[in-house]
Amino acid sequence: MADRFRALVLEEKDDGVAAAVGELGENDLPDGDVTVAVRYSDLNYKDGMILKGIGRLVRNYPHVPGIDLAGTVTASAAPGIDVGDEVLVTGYRMGEVRWGGYAERARVPGDWAVKIPDGLDSRRAMALGTAGFTAMIAVMALEDAGLSPGAGEVLVTGANGGVGSVAVILLAALGHEVVASTGRMETADDLKALGAATVIDRAELSAEPQRPLTSERWAGAIDAVGGTTLASILTGLKYGASVAACGLAGGNALNTTVIPFLLRGVNLLGIDSVMYPRDRREEAWSRLAAELPMDRIDAVSQTVPLDALPDLADRILKGQTRGRVVVDVTA
Repeated sequence: MADRFRALVLEEKDDGVAAAVGELGENDLPDGDVTVAVRYSDLNYKDGMILKGIGRLVRNYPHVPGIDLAGTVTASAAPGIDVGDEVLVTGYRMGEVRWGGYAERARVPGDWAVKIPDGLDSRRAMALGTAGFTAMIAVMALEDAGLSPGAGEVLVTGANGGVGSVAVILLAALGHEVVASTGRMETADDLKALGAATVIDRAELSAEPQRPLTSERWAGAIDAVGGTTLASILTGLKYGASVAACGLAGGNALNTTVIPFLLRGVNLLGIDSVMYPRDRREEAWSRLAAELPMDRIDAVSQTVPLDALPDLADRILKGQTRGRVVVDVTA
């Protein structure tokens, strides 16, 4: 039947969460102003947690995960969104508290949908997804705090991950001198190909800081790791510089002192992509379309079918994926 579609459905079992590709109907979808024929989604760290049932992010089952989606509008009661529009949706806890993008059909509130700007298509939009969007708004936060090209070295941690790889590409394209931190030094040449001027081992930053201040090195930083790495970054920021914190792969605790804030006037900028304001959300996507070298995004993205996701969830949680994983939900 025409109203039936494929979806990756999570079920809660006695021994954990099980994922399987199944079939749903239009009547199964949640309420919303906009219905989308989804073509692509992607895989993010939070998706991995949801697929494995970690952290009780999902409370109601059965559930369709996928925190991002892109496709074509098939029905709309939302102002400014018309049938036939190519749109993307990220954030708003979609795929977590509300059914998400790992299905051939989705229904969302109209004000969640962003028209895909010129320069992007639905696949490339998901090659960016929440990770690329997070990298862009982190850059925007650093710019708002005063960072400009020529200020010195800008650090990106977790540089092989989704946020990190896009941040390296974006900062380099904007004229910054990028230092990429990674736990996989064998990928140094790949990171330099993305635009990194220097690649350092994450071990240089992962030890507990022994002093509240070290020599001033970083003109800015985008940190996707957290924990002791973020604490180390704070000790080495230049006077008045900022670090945009957008991840916790290295832990959610932050053991630091107020000394960098008081003696160097540094800024710790929290980055939230989930409830980011809509006007700046559209600005961020427009900038990604205009300023990001898409050939480099293509080089760090791969496309997988829907049924590959359960196995890939383990890999992304262990830090074993590189770049961006795009999900073709029709394959």
